[in-house]
Amino acid sequence: MKKIIGLVSFLIAIGMLIMLIAHNRLIGMVIIALLLFLGYHCICGD
Repeated sequence: MKKIIGLVSFLIAIGMLIMLIAHNRLIGMVIIALLLFLGYHCICGD
């Protein structure tokens, strides 16, 4: 459980850092989608 919480908090921090740099909403939505997919793949993947 600690690994999942750590992964989620790390990905949220990366997303927030990128959103500070990129002020475009489209880029933000793409980043959010990629982070959600990555998190899902890490938790539910083989």
